[in-house]
Order: sequence, then structure tokens, then C-alpha cells
Amino acid sequence: MSLLEIDAIDAYYGESHIIRELSMDVEEGEICALLGRNGAGKTTTLRCIAGATPPDVRQGAIRFKGNDITSVPAEDVSVKGISLVPEERRIFPNLSVAENLHLAEVVNNKSNTWGRSLSFGRTGMSTEEVYDQFPRLDERKDQRAGTLSGGEQQMLAIARALKQNTDLMLLDEPYEGLAPKIIEDVEDAVKRISDAGTTILLVEQNAAAAIKLADRAYVIDQGQIVFDGSADELRDDTETRERYLGV
Repeated sequence: MSLLEIDAIDAYYGESHIIRELSMDVEEGEICALLGRNGAGKTTTLRCIAGATPPDVRQGAIRFKGNDITSVPAEDVSVKGISLVPEERRIFPNLSVAENLHLAEVVNNKSNTWGRSLSFGRTGMSTEEVYDQFPRLDERKDQRAGTLSGGEQQMLAIARALKQNTDLMLLDEPYEGLAPKIIEDVEDAVKRISDAGTTILLVEQNAAAAIKLADRAYVIDQGQIVFDGSADELRDDTETRERYLGV
């Protein structure tokens, strides 16, 4: 049984059919990449997994640890162990690094703003553990998040997710807008997280960088999977890379 199984889902924004009979799986402990051009359906797929609405999943099933989460609200999906690090990072620029991290603890408090009790099986990393993973954030913990570099902001967004109960991390375009050297720093951070036991589904338009990091890869085009294989197989498949990824 895979950690995450997506079985022939169809997803819509209104009446626009975006995801078409998409099936894929993510194995526990791996880094799996979902690649494609802009508008191919990558972010929509992550939103389906995370329980965000829209889109509306009308057919098929999404299972996590064997349990159907297709219609589970986003806050409950998060409690079950799936964390989404969204595109453009979505940190709070006027709060300090430490305050951004503290927000995860506020969300995990059962007297939360959902207005109902959420069942937390376990908590995520402590602040000290997060700082061990990201020493640069420890150095800048009192600094306003909006003054961090792009790479540091991405690390903060990832660190905030680790403060929650995270078995599967969904990373949406983590390299966007970053210089090549900063991309290497983020890659190193992702590798450390993976080595520590967190499974990662990486959505990225920078296919060359993602292939270098991933164990396996899917390629999506017009809402459908057009390639499924190891990262090495995709690296050697010149036709697929040129046709669907432009690399």
C-alpha cells in the first residue's frame, strides 16, 4: 500500500474540467516529482490532495495511509499528516521568523478557530528541532520575515509545515524566483527533511532541478499523466522532456 494513492480523479473549477482521470501514487520515504508546464494541472492536483476548495473532485478517490480523504475538509487533511507549502510561500512578512513558526503551534491548539475539536494524533517538530534543521532561521529568528532573502523565506515556509504533524509534505514550486545558488540551498534543506523521514511530493516547473532531487517522477499535461517512471528514466527520455517540459 502506498502512502498516497490517487485513483482516476476528475476535478473541476466551476464547469471547467481541469484534472482528467488522473492516477498516481507516492511511496513512503521517497521524493516524488510532479512536473509539467504552466497550466498543466500541477497546483490543482496538490489542492485536491490537501482538501482545498476549489477545485471540486467529482470522480475518483484519494487515499492516504489507506483511508479515503477525497471529501475530507482541508483542516482535517492537515491533522491526518499532510502539509502543503504553497506557491509564493505565503509567510507573514510583518511577523518575525519566530512568530511565523509560533503560528503552527496556535493552529495545533485544540481551542482553535475552527469552532470544533480536531483530533491530533501527534505534533510536529519542536521549535528547537526546526532550528537544528535550519540554522539560518535560528540566526534570524527575531528578524521580520519580509526582510529575509527568497531562499530563507522558502525555508521558513517549509519549517512552518514541519511544526505540524507532517508525514507527507506537498511542495508547490519551491524554486520559483530563486537564483541557482539559492536553489541549491533549498535542495539541501529538502534532502535533510527527506533523510529525516518525511515523504515529499514536489511540484516544480524547473524540471532539471527537480529530476536531480527526485526518486520518481510524473509528468502532467492538460490534466492527465503522460509519464510515470523513475527520475533516471525521465532524464533519459529526451522525447518526453522536450515535448512536455521543454528541456
